[in-house]
Amino acid sequence: MEFLCFGLNHQSAPVELREKIAIGESHLIEENQAILSREAIAESLVLSTCNRTEFYLAAPEGEKAFAALAGHLEDRFGLPTDHEHFYQKKTDEAAFHLCRVVSGLDSMVLGETEIFGQVKKAYATALEAGVTGLVLNKLFQRAFSVGKKVRNSTKIQEGQTSVGSVAVDLAEKIFGHLRDSEVMIIGAGEMSRVTAQSLLSRGARSIIVTNRSYDRAVELAKDMKGEAVRFDDWEKVLARVDIIISSTGAPHHVIHAEHINQVRRARKYRPLFAIDIAVPRDIDPQIADIDEVYLYDLDALQILAAQAREKRMQQVKLCEEVIKEELAKSRLPGLGVPV
Repeated sequence: MEFLCFGLNHQSAPVELREKIAIGESHLIEENQAILSREAIAESLVLSTCNRTEFYLAAPEGEKAFAALAGHLEDRFGLPTDHEHFYQKKTDEAAFHLCRVVSGLDSMVLGETEIFGQVKKAYATALEAGVTGLVLNKLFQRAFSVGKKVRNSTKIQEGQTSVGSVAVDLAEKIFGHLRDSEVMIIGAGEMSRVTAQSLLSRGARSIIVTNRSYDRAVELAKDMKGEAVRFDDWEKVLARVDIIISSTGAPHHVIHAEHINQVRRARKYRPLFAIDIAVPRDIDPQIADIDEVYLYDLDALQILAAQAREKRMQQVKLCEEVIKEELAKSRLPGLGVPV
């Protein structure tokens, strides 16, 4: 049985392509089951985050499994999978890649912590759906163990380690400081929570939280000592805010240029800073054409992420040595040092 990985990430593909193949959390079980229905594939696990969509497989014959997956993805997304933006890895290389992902070494913000939880959640979803088996279960459990050791035995997490924190860094650079800034968070997921905490720590005056599930908005707003607004009403407070951070799971744009144009006069044309950390993107790129609006998506955050990356690069080799040592200890197939 071979262990395989096929996918794309922020390094291999722009956000315009990543959003086309993004798979929402509510569709992961359906996607895994559809992949598993292909005869050449024995086990499946789909990982889809704002920065990557990857398909982990176990199969008797790797090349046949890759071909079967390619057929599924072309049918599902209408994208040619021989495109240069996709990568494929087998056995030892795939195991090494998975451990790098879990350890935060393959992230936009080197050493970021969210990815560990995201992979665990994707694994739990696949496990509950019954689409994993002996190979994927042992590989992912081993990868989680390796990821913990990497974080505990190196300094890879020192400094800002989340995309949310990097987004806040960018806001602070543009405004000079965040004091007296009113912020609206659209989406009450973990990314939004981390971003809200960073905003408060940098001095934001108040936070408004809106989410399709109003209860979740209330919960996050309470934790942040902020205000919850029903999702149908967020446009009514748009004139008040200075910063918008959007991270929903919507399959389409949530904020359009017309929303901003309707409140420009009420806002007295003051600057509006919008950070879109969702894939697919929440904010229509056309709002960047409005004079006082400053829009940044995940790819734009690469600039600040690169600065943080330089400080952590010296830790990468140490982390990779830990991964290699831990994989070499295992006798499981597909858990060795990459050739």
